[in-house]
Amino acid sequence: MVKIGIIGGSGLDDPELLSNPQIIRADTPYGKPSSALSAGKINGVDVVLIARHGEKHALSPSQVNYRANIHALKEQGVTHILATTACGSLKEEIDRGHFVIVDQFIDFTKNRKITFHETFENGAVHTAMADPFDLDLRKVLYQSAIDLNYNTHFGGTVITIEGPRFSTKAESKMFRMWGGDVINMSIATEAILANEAQIPYAVVAMSTDYDCWKEDEAPVSWEEILEIFGRNADRVKKLLARAVSAIK
Repeated sequence: MVKIGIIGGSGLDDPELLSNPQIIRADTPYGKPSSALSAGKINGVDVVLIARHGEKHALSPSQVNYRANIHALKEQGVTHILATTACGSLKEEIDRGHFVIVDQFIDFTKNRKITFHETFENGAVHTAMADPFDLDLRKVLYQSAIDLNYNTHFGGTVITIEGPRFSTKAESKMFRMWGGDVINMSIATEAILANEAQIPYAVVAMSTDYDCWKEDEAPVSWEEILEIFGRNADRVKKLLARAVSAIK
């Protein structure tokens, strides 16, 4: 039976997405998740929603307890995880408001717990990570976006930085040389842990800015991200609702 976990990023952690939501206050061996879980249905499909950054976006990217979030969703029996995120574009063709269904990451974080297997007391565990984003879920997200006539890119590499600061121009240009398509502060960490937990995971990333590599524009600001993401939040909600209904 399908049960979808949704990890809501900036502006997309609204329990009103669900019909008849029930609040679940979870605890895990890794501590408390970022927020209470909201369990309900979208178009008749069981869904569990968690706010990545907590209530009122109180948690910085480095403060998020990613292990607790993934573990809490697994304890609720989710069979798939869909995540949303704002991102900066590292490519001219990925404009503001475009969606990217990423297929690769480069992890540039420095201070996070990124494994459930900190010791090998019960045997060595080395999780395969060649393809960290589930292909079937990516296809569902992409087709849902195309059906809604959204500008969407199928595939792309996300650079995940530690944050909460934005990149320097030198870093932004380096990430472009590395082959990065978009940049954010959360996705690689979640993808690693979802793969360790053996839960198929995929992301819809919305481009809100051009980071700071684009010399003919002002560098990104948090206010700009919120404004663009807020303006397009309903589009992401429609995409999620359509995708949830298509997952088998």
